[in-house]
Amino acid sequence: MSAPAYTDLYLWINGQKLSGGGRPESAVINPFDGSTLGQMPHATAQDLQAALGSADQGFKTWRAVPAWERAAVIERAVAWLRERSEQLATLLTLEVGKPLAEARMELGLTFESMIWCAEEAKRIYGRTLEPRIPHGRAVVTREPVGPVAAFAPWNVPALLTGRKIAAALAAGCSMVIKPSEETPATCLLIAEAFAAAGLPAGVLNVVLGDPDFISRTLLASRIIRKVSFTGPEPVGRQLAKLAADNITPITMELGGHAPVIVCDDADIDAAVAASVPNKFFNAGASCIAPTRFYVQDSVFDRFVAAFVQGAQSLKMGSGFDPETRMGPLANARRLAAMERLIADAVARGSKLETGGARVKGDGFFWAPTVLTNVPEDADIMNHEPFGPVATISRFSTLDEAIEKANRLPFGLGAYAFTRSLQRAHQLADRIESGMVGINTYYFGMPEGPFGGVKQSGYGSENGTEGIDAYLVTKFVHMV
Repeated sequence: MSAPAYTDLYLWINGQKLSGGGRPESAVINPFDGSTLGQMPHATAQDLQAALGSADQGFKTWRAVPAWERAAVIERAVAWLRERSEQLATLLTLEVGKPLAEARMELGLTFESMIWCAEEAKRIYGRTLEPRIPHGRAVVTREPVGPVAAFAPWNVPALLTGRKIAAALAAGCSMVIKPSEETPATCLLIAEAFAAAGLPAGVLNVVLGDPDFISRTLLASRIIRKVSFTGPEPVGRQLAKLAADNITPITMELGGHAPVIVCDDADIDAAVAASVPNKFFNAGASCIAPTRFYVQDSVFDRFVAAFVQGAQSLKMGSGFDPETRMGPLANARRLAAMERLIADAVARGSKLETGGARVKGDGFFWAPTVLTNVPEDADIMNHEPFGPVATISRFSTLDEAIEKANRLPFGLGAYAFTRSLQRAHQLADRIESGMVGINTYYFGMPEGPFGGVKQSGYGSENGTEGIDAYLVTKFVHMV
């Protein structure tokens, strides 16, 4: 099936589209068939300095804009994007390979999150303290932290760029954002929306290219007052070290390895019906994707049989085919990771129930995979697979299941299924995770904070916490 045309790529600095000019380029690959979608220009050192200077001047302009006007700009940008939602959904499907239905779902979450940020701009409150000196004034204010350097991954590029941009702009900050090399066009269209909405030039800048070079250059600058990063834990460690040199605050969402505890009193049919589509959504490339399933002994066989049947029923293919339920992986790196992790698990005694192999063809397709009785020392039980593979293991007691769920140094999303209110409270209290879903996988509401604990990072996006991340506190005492 032929895909729609891609779009030209460029850097967006101080309201100008920049490309060519001898800049190095790299190909953006279509994961469906391995073809080249377009050529992405790489930012030079001069480009990055221009983006920094632009963000510095843009911040001075934007911080003085009243909150209600900032909100109106965000709302106009969302309206512009809604009118072009099919174009944006097409870009998502081209760049990531996800089914068009999933792309539209992501856009719905993106628009909702951006509108939430716009509304929260009007609710950035300080407070007044009782003075200790007659006729004095003591007030606490909340102010924008300053120019932000943001880095977004490839798996959900509209949501993870849209909500970073909207939250920072709502708070009154400017931004230099670097999207993934695999998904630049999605971010650029969002930047175009803000330009069309009347955002002053320089407030939002998009740079493309080598992630190590860009991150080192931006974080070395004293212009940058805040960093927002979503991505793998090793990269987050490096960015945290770079940010420490200037004592720059950083919000990091570093992924996880989400456990799912299925108790013997759970509605097994409902648990499977929810688990299969959430496991294989976006071909498993989600930081909160359920991966380590721990199922109680008496319902283990029933859960496995139903889960395997569900995995085998998923139709793979082009994201533009309405019957497709799972697209390809986004890049060849994930194929290599799947091969290595699954081979290690099988070698350690795991049973391969279904899948476990690359699908023949030019694209990056991997069959939905289910492994059972996976030992805890297998690599896949200790490293986030970020792909279409589920591991299902047994447990006897709830204490055992919770211990296994908490074993890893990650804690982003975790899930449990039970019809016992007592067990639900116990699981919610004892599972070590930034987000816990009981009988649900849904964490998408913008009013709820999205973030992890332990080595899954610190800080949150969404909710009031997402705006707070871009604010600093000032105490003013007048006599």
